[in-house]
Amino acid sequence: MRLKGKVAFITGGNSGIGLATAKLFAGEGAWVVITGRNQATLDAAAKELGANGLAINADANDVAALDKAFTQAEAKFGKLDIVFANAGIAGNTPLGGTSLADFEKVIRTNLTSVFFTVQAALPHLNDNASIILNGSVISVLGNPGYSAYAATKAGVRAMARVMASELSPRGIRVNVVAPGAIRTPIWNGAAPTAGAFAALETRMSRSTPLGRIGEVDHIAKTVLFLASDDAAHVQGQEIFVDGGATALPAGAPIYRG
Repeated sequence: MRLKGKVAFITGGNSGIGLATAKLFAGEGAWVVITGRNQATLDAAAKELGANGLAINADANDVAALDKAFTQAEAKFGKLDIVFANAGIAGNTPLGGTSLADFEKVIRTNLTSVFFTVQAALPHLNDNASIILNGSVISVLGNPGYSAYAATKAGVRAMARVMASELSPRGIRVNVVAPGAIRTPIWNGAAPTAGAFAALETRMSRSTPLGRIGEVDHIAKTVLFLASDDAAHVQGQEIFVDGGATALPAGAPIYRG
């Protein structure tokens, strides 16, 4: 077991990538604390995690709630070894059609709250802990309509390097996992029906060199690597898990003869 005896904390751990990672961590021997805002999905996730898990209703945008959640986590399982700052939202913010409130909501949730998640974690972290931030391929792809989202994910990458610099004296590692198109509930807004999602999946698969969208386990297993001692000398890095979309876009099926 790669995480036997470790304590992990995952924001947004009640669905999608966060839940897949929580279950994988628990299977690798970790005690896992998850947070989220939906009590029903938190309760369901807690049942899946069993005795190795603790689910806390806490909004990542609420600094006081984060502080309380980290205190609860340490009281339950002891000092933390892993933090996965995973919580985030999608957000379409096109030029000419975006309000200040909508733009700032994306920034607040996907960037500001990540900083304060890590800051709240620090008093509860063991030395040599691992922090993983959730980035995105959107930080480099220039997708129309996603200025705020792209800015937050580029900011996460830059912030991770600064955090890694500050925390290296404690042996704490800070790295980023950057998913491409992954099958998660985050697409519900863009594709609310099964038919709409099937069309979206086909389009995304044709623009991905491996010819498919990713699954949550692809990301969870990468986070496991970064959380484990296998990545003991990996610091300040960003790993793209995107089927080649950022590194070799010309290799995608849409460009093949």
